[in-house]
Parts: sequence; C-alpha cells; structure tokens
Amino acid sequence: MVSTAAEYQREAAHRLAGFRSRFTPMTPLIGILLALACALATNIGFLYKYRGACSAPAVDMRRPLVTARALFSTPLFALGMLVAAGAWLFHVAAMSLAPLSVVQVVLAGGVVLLAVMAERVFGLEVGRRQWVGLALMAGGLMLLGITLPAVHGAHSRYSVPGMIAFETGLIAAGTLLIMGPRIGAPQEHHGFMLGAAAGILFGVSDVAIKAISGLIGAEGITGLLTPWTLMTVAASIVAFYASAKALQDGEAVPVIAVTGTAANVSGIVGGIIVFGDPLSANPVGLVIQCLAFVAVLAAAWLMPAPVRATPIGANA
Repeated sequence: MVSTAAEYQREAAHRLAGFRSRFTPMTPLIGILLALACALATNIGFLYKYRGACSAPAVDMRRPLVTARALFSTPLFALGMLVAAGAWLFHVAAMSLAPLSVVQVVLAGGVVLLAVMAERVFGLEVGRRQWVGLALMAGGLMLLGITLPAVHGAHSRYSVPGMIAFETGLIAAGTLLIMGPRIGAPQEHHGFMLGAAAGILFGVSDVAIKAISGLIGAEGITGLLTPWTLMTVAASIVAFYASAKALQDGEAVPVIAVTGTAANVSGIVGGIIVFGDPLSANPVGLVIQCLAFVAVLAAAWLMPAPVRATPIGANA
C-alpha cells in the first residue's frame, strides 16, 4: 500500500511538471497580450486626460493638492485617469510575465493607434509632420523589437549597481527637461519637454516595478519592503504632474507620443542594462537596432509643430 501511495505521488508530480512545462511557454505570450491591451487603454486614457486638463485650471506644482483636486474635479480627466489605472494594471501584469524590453516594444506599437484615434474619435488635428514622426517612432521601435533576441520567462533578476546608476541617470534627465526654460530651452516647446520628462519618470517607475515583481516572486509580499517601492511612488507622482502640465501647454498628439515613447525607450534600455536582456549577436541585427534608436530620436525632433510668427492683429 505504501508503494502504491508513493507511485501515485510520483505520477501526480509528473503530471504537474508536464502541466507546468506546457504552460510556461505560454506565459510570455500572455504578457504580450496584456501589453497590447495596456497600449490601447493608455492612448484612450491620455486623450481623455488631454480633454480634461485643457478645461481645468493651470497646473501649479507648488500647490500639488489644490492642483490634483482641480484636475480630478474635471469629469473627462477623472475618466482618463480611471482608464489609465486599468492600463497600469495591465502593464504591471505584463511585466511580471514577459521580459521588460519585450513589453515596452509591444507598448510602442500603440503609437500607431494614437493618431488614428486622435483624428477619428476625438476630432484632433494631426499635421503631416506629426504623421511622419509617429511613423518613424513606431517603425524604429518595431524594428528594435524584431531584432531583440528571444528571452524566456519574466527575467526579473537585476544588477543593483546597474539599477542605481540607470535610475539616477533617468531622474537627472527628467529633471533637466522639467527645468527646460530656466536653463535656456525654448519656452514654446516646454509642453513637449514636460511630456518627455513625464515619460522618462514613468520609465523610472516601470524599471523599479519590474525589479519589485521579481522580489515578490522570490519573497512574497515582503518583496514590497524595498527602496524601489518608494522610488516607484515618488517618480509616478512627479510624472503625474509633469504629464498634466504637458497636456495643458502642448499639442495632444506630440505630447502623448513623446510621453509614451520616452517611457518605452527607458524601459527597453533598462531591460538591457539593468536586467541583462540581450542585444542581437548578429552584426546586421545590431546595426538595425542602432538605426532604430536613431529613427526614434529623429521622430522626437519632428513631433513638435514648427513655430510660426503670429500675424499682426491676430490677438485682436
């Protein structure tokens, strides 16, 4: 009887192992599907937030509570934040199931949907220059995704020194963009720069969340007791105000596109530097990856609308 029980346990363990082996290859695919849902919800949420932010009082970062109350009192902004919260849950789930760089590349595909939804659904005007910029952004990020080697599993192990150095660099870049006009940048592009800063800070949060997901997988709920949790919260709060101000000061499509792209690029580079996601071992693939990054930078240069002189008497 003991022998029979032991054989039954071995058979049950064998079946469980077989189930896990069949399920494991599906895990990254589920993460990719969640990332696609996140991309769609993110764009919808941003467009609603844009409508709401434009009808709310000006964002004043020196009065954060008053500003937040005014923004959330605007129904469209509140609806946009609700949709964005759902997108964030999709994003966190996707990052826990698939490599960070893969998730960010899938999210980049949402840029293709942005202009279509802005014009067809929300009635916003998208210029030819912005269409070209969006095409370059989407094309560059898609090329980057195609040439990234396949990585199995969520891949959440990270280098602590690499994490600290990378996150510090992103925070410094985001701070410089927020301070733009004070250090000599054109005032008319400050909304676009704030959008880029918000995206970079969202990238800080994404990289930290990815690290936290690995800690939770290894240690359970105590994995939340880490400095990365504090960094996630702080970066998200600053990014929230920078994004709201960017939507008020800039044009919808360029600001939303650069916010998403800055977050995506930060996540892709973070996946490579912090989590060790591999680059292409093929020289041709590596060249294509470099060209993809160049395309994204060129798109960022194209996205802000050219500044035109105001005709005399136009203000009247």
